[in-house]
Amino acid sequence: MSFLEYLMGADARTALMGRMMQKMGVDRQLRVVADHVAVTNRAVDRCRSCGHQDECAAWLDETGHADHPPAYCRNGDLIARLQSIR
Repeated sequence: MSFLEYLMGADARTALMGRMMQKMGVDRQLRVVADHVAVTNRAVDRCRSCGHQDECAAWLDETGHADHPPAYCRNGDLIARLQSIR
């Protein structure tokens, strides 16, 4: 894999994280939590290291509304915490 292919894949995973946060309705909360830049960077790192990109993309495309992300979501705990501060 070339460095460019790696970067393109990382961007796709970052986009999936953004879509997941929007789908779960916590994208605004993520932007206002204390130290939100560091929290967001850690969330991006977890998403980038996930091996379920294809399943995640399909889940996001097929799911209209959900209370919880899929069980494999490495940001599930973060999403639950963000949902609790609505």
